[in-house]
Amino acid sequence: MAVIAHLSDPHLDGSEEARSRLRRVTSYVRSCAVDVVLVTGDLADHGLPAEYDELAGELDLDVPVLVLPGNHDVSQPLRAGLAAFVKSSGTGHPVHQVHDVGPLRLVLVDSTVPGADHGLLSADSLTWLDGVLRDAHDGPLFVAMHHPPLELHHPVMDQWMLNDRDAFAEVLTGRPVTAILTGHVHNAIVTTFAGHPVLGAPGIRSTVPLAFEPSTGGVVDPAAHPGLAFHIHTPGEALQTVYRYPR
Repeated sequence: MAVIAHLSDPHLDGSEEARSRLRRVTSYVRSCAVDVVLVTGDLADHGLPAEYDELAGELDLDVPVLVLPGNHDVSQPLRAGLAAFVKSSGTGHPVHQVHDVGPLRLVLVDSTVPGADHGLLSADSLTWLDGVLRDAHDGPLFVAMHHPPLELHHPVMDQWMLNDRDAFAEVLTGRPVTAILTGHVHNAIVTTFAGHPVLGAPGIRSTVPLAFEPSTGGVVDPAAHPGLAFHIHTPGEALQTVYRYPR
């Protein structure tokens, strides 16, 4: 059995509020037996070097920790401040990565557009992903990215989702992908895309109430409990995902 602890959207900004919410989650992860921790973007709130330095200290978890950028992140300071966690060639955007952890292969795709909030996979990024997925791998393979390929039916968030999904679907269709792991929407999401499960992690910094839920007076609810997902792969069995909200 292999367990992925899936975190997303801590939005560290030097404040005690952001730090304490992340620590509620990381403290819980430390108490668990997991094989790898994955953080799917919006690591920093402003993309500042000091924010990545702070995050590097908070992610000392005694297991492999993988990170990828979100729309609030900036590639160069992310690479510099989180060099111990990033395995990617180049010095700027995009920050694509492939990590093998035990039997797991995690393909981390940078879906960000510098200076924008929506997501997009360029032709070069799709070519890179296609090449990675063509490489033989006998174990479970996960594609991780910040922007999920879906509509949230939210008047604000849907402006910032992944654009041009058809080409992405073409690359994924028929490939042995165990699941697509995402963040960005600050909600636990379970759906499918191109024949594969899409599993989104809850937001650590806040939650986004959906259109049919009571309004909190803004786009996000900063008082909702931070959460995380555990993805549990057991050979010969279907993938299981469990969500937790540490208090």
